[in-house]
Amino acid sequence: MADDIRPELRDFRNFLYIVWKHLGLPDPTPVQYDLAYYLQHAPRRSVIEAFRGVGKSWITVSYVLWRLYLNPQLKVLVVSASKTQADNFSTFCLQLINSMPLLSRLQPRKDQRDSKIQFDVGPALESKDPSVRSIGITGQLTGSRADLIIPDDIESANNSLTQVARDRLSEAVKEFDAIIKPGGEIKYLGTPQTEMSIYNALPQRGYEIRVWPSRYPDEKLTARYGSKLAPYIVEAIAKGALVGASTDSARFSDMDLAEREASYGRSGFALQFQLDTSLSDTLRYPLKLSDLFVMAVNQTSAPEQLVWAADPSLAWSDDLPCVGFTGDRYYRPMRVQGDYIPYQGSVLAIDPKGRGADELGYAVANQLNGYIHVPEAGGRQGGYNPESLEWLAQCAKRNAVNKIIVESNFGDGMFTELLKPYIARIHPCTIEEVRHSVQKEKRICDTLEPVLSSHKLIIDPKVIQHDYQSVQSYGVEQRHGYMLMYQLSRITRERGALRHDDRIDALAMAVGHWTTIMAQDDNKRVNERKQELLNKELERFIANALGRPQKKRGWLS
Repeated sequence: MADDIRPELRDFRNFLYIVWKHLGLPDPTPVQYDLAYYLQHAPRRSVIEAFRGVGKSWITVSYVLWRLYLNPQLKVLVVSASKTQADNFSTFCLQLINSMPLLSRLQPRKDQRDSKIQFDVGPALESKDPSVRSIGITGQLTGSRADLIIPDDIESANNSLTQVARDRLSEAVKEFDAIIKPGGEIKYLGTPQTEMSIYNALPQRGYEIRVWPSRYPDEKLTARYGSKLAPYIVEAIAKGALVGASTDSARFSDMDLAEREASYGRSGFALQFQLDTSLSDTLRYPLKLSDLFVMAVNQTSAPEQLVWAADPSLAWSDDLPCVGFTGDRYYRPMRVQGDYIPYQGSVLAIDPKGRGADELGYAVANQLNGYIHVPEAGGRQGGYNPESLEWLAQCAKRNAVNKIIVESNFGDGMFTELLKPYIARIHPCTIEEVRHSVQKEKRICDTLEPVLSSHKLIIDPKVIQHDYQSVQSYGVEQRHGYMLMYQLSRITRERGALRHDDRIDALAMAVGHWTTIMAQDDNKRVNERKQELLNKELERFIANALGRPQKKRGWLS
């Protein structure tokens, strides 16, 4: 049957052209042809990382059909993050087989398997394994055998967000080594979803990575890619391609990429369009979750002093979702010192809902001895409706806040006027508007970094649990961006670093309110209070001994 194959179709790029014409698409672009060439000639274990929208899945569907066209006895296993995604791949393969005259001989016979889950091609000999089978990465991989495994976007925003999820995914892909036949091929294709992408670990397992970013990289980024950068991109730069220009200008103009960057945020764009998972710049992400104290926060009082340590025995277990980078953990205090005494003040900060998909961000911050305790924080949809206004007033009441501060940059104070009647009825307290002129990302980092690095911020574990659960109703690819803990660990000082920043902005506002008090030394405050208590006791003793009435005196009066 190999003798019947047209000689020009032994080059996959020619086969790809025919598929594209059948689908009514424009000619493949140079980048798509380069992807196709690499698929054909790549090592048996390889990884294609290409920016979103380049068409890598469609190209790989064509590649699978081309391989079956050359060798109908081939067994192909397609694995994706979800069963539905994998089924879409195999369904597309079957649709093309049934609609393209060139592939008519591959149509399943009546006595063969013929479904979107698995199907045989006409010339295939009888076998327990279908010609093409699709499965989700969490499905039953054991028992399968394949000559070609295509892990197609097995990493998703949902299964790579936490360290526990990444570990599970890393273990799952090891099963490929038990499935692949001797001499078989494993060809990953995907887009990194996190800076700790599973694809980064594959070179240590013998895989070659090839990267096609959406823009021509500068020297610094080119150095970070190293040998992974596609030679096509390297050659174009050497011939004078402009740094920052689109690498696939026939389909993605510079303006289009600029709009996508504005939508995704700089860090999200760098990850999914520039394929930059590098963390070489330690100042890029200044806020670390491991610098937090995570402990139950009392709504009325707190210990005088806390001692922090990154001791593994103090780390919270995996049931508290940690969405930070690899190695980031939540820690309990090593030691709690002094008595529980009332807070010196409590504030509720509100960042009103902006436009589009933004949330209303809120955070309660209680201050004692320079420590800031956060019993509640998060975000809500529908910021101006009566339900949200009522909820905020109740939040202020249950936390006994002394002051409410509201970001006034949007709405020119309208939100404050709407909130006032609810506060007057439910929990009368001061409402103050604040207006910021400093770049938001820089202001947030400059406010929170010294507090975290000095271990002065305490978060209730319920805040973290609620933060994670509150976004589950959002789309899978968007939900992580709304999380406070994700925003805290991913923000940089670059403008537009985050797609959503409402929750962390509210937290920064609350913390910033106490900035002037943060300079006080907690040891000094504890000693002052001890001395004050001693003075009171001495006065009481002298008064009782001499029969004099006690002098009224308040703490630190």
